[in-house]
Amino acid sequence: MLLLQTRHFGAPWVTVTTPTSSRKTSSKISWFRPIKCSVSTTHLELEVKSNSKKPFPAEVSRSIMELARVGTLSTLTQEGWPLGIGVRFAVDPEEGTPFFSFNHNAIPTNNSIPSSLHVQFIQSGLRTPQCTLQGTLTKPQDPNAIKRLVSSWRKRFGEEVNEDFMYIIAVDRVLQLDDFQEDGVWVTSLDYKNSQPDPLREFAEELVTEINTNNMEDITRFCNVYVDLDSWFAPKLYVSEAKMIWVDRLGFDMRLSSPHKGIFEVRIPFPREVTDEKGAKSTFNCMSQLAWEVERNFHPPDFEKVKQLKHIKS
Repeated sequence: MLLLQTRHFGAPWVTVTTPTSSRKTSSKISWFRPIKCSVSTTHLELEVKSNSKKPFPAEVSRSIMELARVGTLSTLTQEGWPLGIGVRFAVDPEEGTPFFSFNHNAIPTNNSIPSSLHVQFIQSGLRTPQCTLQGTLTKPQDPNAIKRLVSSWRKRFGEEVNEDFMYIIAVDRVLQLDDFQEDGVWVTSLDYKNSQPDPLREFAEELVTEINTNNMEDITRFCNVYVDLDSWFAPKLYVSEAKMIWVDRLGFDMRLSSPHKGIFEVRIPFPREVTDEKGAKSTFNCMSQLAWEVERNFHPPDFEKVKQLKHIKS
C-alpha cells in the first residue's frame, strides 16, 4: 500500500442490491455503514438503488465548461443552413455563461439567433462527459459582466480580447451526458447558473494519473473491499484490471474489466465531502488503509482508557 503524500476514520462499504427485493445485501464487515453504488456495463445492465453520492448534472456541466477550452458553436446561416465551427471559449465565473471572440462572416452576428455550444472533456481516456448549451448568440450588455469576461479570457488564454468581437450564448437550457451513447439529462438555465463547478476539478486529472500509476494495488483492493458484487455473480466476479476514471468532491468512478463478464463502471463515494486536494488525498489514504485492514482480517486490539488525571496547581 503506497500512501499519497499529505488520519483514520471509517470508510463506506459499497454494496449492490436488487431493486425487486426489499432485503438489503448484508455487509461482510458489520462495522461498515452500508452505502449503495451504481454499476453500469456495456454487456450487462445492473439496476441499483439511486442513492449513491454523485454531483448533479448541472454541477457536472459547470465543471466541464471550466475544464474545456474549445467547443463546437452551431447556428443557422442567413440562408437557413445549419453550421457548426470550432471555437475557443471562456466562461463567466459567476453564471457559467460561455463567450467567444471572432471576427468573420461565417457566423451571422447582426441579430440574436438560436445557437448551441457543444463541449466535451475526456477523462483518463476512458470516458467523455459532455454538455450542449442551447440559447441565443448575442453581444454582452452588462458592463460588469464584460469586465469579468475580459478577465476570464486573459486568465484562460493569456491574451487580451477585443470587446467589439465578443459574443455570448444566453443559456436557455443544457443537455448533459456522462459519455457517448449514454442518455442525456436536461438542465434548466436557473439550475446551471446557480450551480458551482467541482472544487477538485483543477487537480483531479493529475491526482487520478498519480493513483493509477502508483497505487494500482490499492485500486484493485478497493474492488474487493468496497464493491460487493457477490449477489450478482457466482462465483465471485474476477477483476483483471481496474482504473480510476475521475474524482470529485463526493467520490470517484472506476472502470473494472473482467475477462468473462465484460466491462463495468462503479461509483465509490467518499465517507464525507472533500473540498481540496489535501482532503482528497487524505481520504484516499484512509480508505486505502481501511481496505488493507479488512483484506487481512485485521481487528484493532482492545484497550482501556486512562481514567486518572493529575491536576497541576498553578
